[in-house]
Amino acid sequence: MFKCDYKKLTISFNEFHDVKAGDMPQYGEFCLLELKDGRYTAGSWSPNDYRDKKSVSGHFIRGTADSVDVSDVAKWHSLERYDLANCLEDEEIGFIDLGPEGDGVHMVTFKGFRSLADGDLPKSEQYCLLILMNGSLASGRWDRGPGEKEGTFIYAPALACHSMDEVWAWTALSSDEFFAMEQEAEEERKREEELNRNPSADPVRFKYGTDIGVYYEKALKKLKKKYPWATLAQMKKKTPYVIVPLHGQYVFGQDNGTFLDTRNIDEWTDGKTADEFVDFLCAYTEEAVRNAEPAVKFRYGKDVSVYLEKAFENVKKDYRWLEKSTIAQPWRYSIEEVDGDPEFVRRYRKDDEGTVLDCDSAERFIEIVENDYRNEALRANPVVAQYAVPFGRIEVHGWYLERYVFAKLAT
Repeated sequence: MFKCDYKKLTISFNEFHDVKAGDMPQYGEFCLLELKDGRYTAGSWSPNDYRDKKSVSGHFIRGTADSVDVSDVAKWHSLERYDLANCLEDEEIGFIDLGPEGDGVHMVTFKGFRSLADGDLPKSEQYCLLILMNGSLASGRWDRGPGEKEGTFIYAPALACHSMDEVWAWTALSSDEFFAMEQEAEEERKREEELNRNPSADPVRFKYGTDIGVYYEKALKKLKKKYPWATLAQMKKKTPYVIVPLHGQYVFGQDNGTFLDTRNIDEWTDGKTADEFVDFLCAYTEEAVRNAEPAVKFRYGKDVSVYLEKAFENVKKDYRWLEKSTIAQPWRYSIEEVDGDPEFVRRYRKDDEGTVLDCDSAERFIEIVENDYRNEALRANPVVAQYAVPFGRIEVHGWYLERYVFAKLAT
């Protein structure tokens, strides 16, 4: 956009102010900050009492839940009072002074600017000095989610940010606790990745190898003695366990997915041997297997219409206007083979992929269908008038605990 070569650009900040009464930024003004430990960052001034123009009590906001207390700041330099657009139009420009140089003037320079357009992105959580496309100066903390191609510079609460297309060039300011934490986490991710390239397996804990299916099969064999109908599919209705490398060793655990590029494994630590883990799997999955007893779950057989007829008859007692034509369109129910086991399945309209209903009994499936039918019945017979029972109401801290109405329906 600008003719200036940002790679050769140096900006000199020469108008620093000491933190003292009567010489503080305007409320909300963005400033470059020199901290008492010599580091540099930036933020917008937020005095504790915005009406007190001389107040030196407050903090500089850097982003969401991210601020620097004024007690940590030695000097501040405005970023908002400058427009570099004219300077950056000069292709020969390489040095920009913000304020006059002179003896005793506190001067700090920044260079090493980069461009997002060139694919140069800051490191995660890095706080940066920005030159925006309109020639103004700004700051923000780089934020980009895992796997995302684009990021933003967050500079204020509620995730207010400068988008990538607003920024002409950027350079990193000093490291801080957030950046240091992210760097440490990145190093830990790299160490973990390296350790897990060739994981070892405890011969006692993994006596039957590192295929989790073997352990489930052994647990299934034990469960079948008490529950002849037991299957692997029933067992795995409970969040399944896996065998994965962790800290360079194979472990039994539950995979809770990836968060911030880190795989979260909830390791099983209740025992030390393979047989103890098999016994644990039996106890862990027993309830799911017990609740899948076909004689209870499919008490009325495998013809779903029998269950639907019972549900309709039950609802019809209270919703007398309900007709089968009312419920014929929205919901579709079936009994299908899912992972080798019969299951109750519900679809909304024909093109729905369907949802497996985790019912431990025929009665529970009928209850679910009844609830769907009631909702359809009410939709088919809307309320046309209401009369509130005038007995008063029970109120606790503004919450009304009870309210009774008579409703007149369309029928």
